[in-house]
Amino acid sequence: MDAFSQLMTGFAGVLGWKPLFYCFIGCLWGTIVGVLPGLGPLAGMVLLLPLTFGLDPASAIIMLSGIFYVAMYGGSTTSILLRIPGQSASVIPSIEMARQGRAGPALVIAALGSFVGGTLSVLGLMLVAPPLANLMIAIGPSVEVVLMLMALGVITFVSGGSRLKTAAMIILGLAVGTVGLDKLTGLPRFTFGNLGLADGLSFTALAIGLFGISEILLNLERSEAIKAIRPKLRDLIPRWKDLKEATPAIGRGSIIGFLFGIVPGVSHVVSTFVSYAIEKRFSKNPEQFGKGAIAGVAGPETANNATTGTAMIPLLALGIPSIPATAILLSALMIHGVQPGPLLMTEHPDVFWGFVASMYIGNIILVILNLPLVGIFVNLLRIPYGWLVPSILVISIIGVYSVNFKGADIWIMVLSGIAGYMLRKFGYEMAPLLLALVLGDRLEENFRLALTMSGGSYATFADNASLIVIATVAGMLLILQGFAWVFGYRKSVADAAERT
Repeated sequence: MDAFSQLMTGFAGVLGWKPLFYCFIGCLWGTIVGVLPGLGPLAGMVLLLPLTFGLDPASAIIMLSGIFYVAMYGGSTTSILLRIPGQSASVIPSIEMARQGRAGPALVIAALGSFVGGTLSVLGLMLVAPPLANLMIAIGPSVEVVLMLMALGVITFVSGGSRLKTAAMIILGLAVGTVGLDKLTGLPRFTFGNLGLADGLSFTALAIGLFGISEILLNLERSEAIKAIRPKLRDLIPRWKDLKEATPAIGRGSIIGFLFGIVPGVSHVVSTFVSYAIEKRFSKNPEQFGKGAIAGVAGPETANNATTGTAMIPLLALGIPSIPATAILLSALMIHGVQPGPLLMTEHPDVFWGFVASMYIGNIILVILNLPLVGIFVNLLRIPYGWLVPSILVISIIGVYSVNFKGADIWIMVLSGIAGYMLRKFGYEMAPLLLALVLGDRLEENFRLALTMSGGSYATFADNASLIVIATVAGMLLILQGFAWVFGYRKSVADAAERT
């Protein structure tokens, strides 16, 4: 059966009321957390992760992915209307905030660009993931170990902040992942005689603590007055000139976002800044950039959402998350007994093709939600953050407890939240820790399996297949990073973006 036929089957599975309902809930929640500064897709996904445990795998991934790609757009709302980036990838719309009553058209252009970029990236996901998965089926565990180590290595070098601190977080994540019973021998490791730790530390509790609770504590320190611009529906209509300027920018942004989406760590940040630099270079009026140029919003916002589809390719075809948001999706699937990777499309085709179909539908919901209701969503910013905190904490506690019904998980959430807050105050990022924590089990399992198959020879990690994979992946990454460097992107850009 070809990809088109499989996609039609996927649409047949998601066009029922239940998948559409969860897709809508994910998109609605993604819009809300995208609008609220400081939350973004990762915190939004973490807070709703416990609610997916009672769902079937397809509905769970549909809802979480809806939060992911819609929240990526939602950050542009506060950037354009308030000049406050909702997340690091929304820095460019903040720079290009449309002035003199042009905020409305900028929002429309950003939404249309996000729709086009997201749709084209899903098309690329649909075409690239199946053949890549077929290729990976023939590759042994030693190559999987090499790929995972390369992913962690790339994150170390391209993530914002200190490389030493990033490496420390990766090592800490791998260490935390070893707590519990050894899957091979059945012996307890680092449990200190506590039977409650035999199953390891709850991923949900750790994720909500490290990202949700620490984010709340950090946001409570920021008590700045926000004056929201509330555009009316008639003010959202762009002029023909705006559409004419935005169209080529949207096309270029789609290509840039798709290409850079596979870069682990800061793919969204890289793609938006590269797109902005290219649009400024191609513009007939580059002096308008920084003063409300429509192309300066259209290109980066399209690139931002175009990376979402590409970021799914390593997750679904290889089982390797390239950014923290896809690590949450990986964990959700594994909790439901679905292992992302080369066999996903053959063992769970309903999950894969239903997910692809839902992303097409979700991009339509994105436009429907964010254009007419933008004024309502912006009014969320008028709610004092101190009033929102108790509600978020109650949802977090109930969600964490409902997973395993263990009081210890609540303490893990609280302690990891405090630890995450302190680490972030000292400049340590939680994203590398989460990625290493998610990959730790598979990395160890494949590492030991590869050694068992090779009779204990470490040379298996440097065989021909491994060397070909290393050379291919490294070559692609060097080309992309070189391209980004030519157009002015530096690691300091990521550092500045993460500090916003």
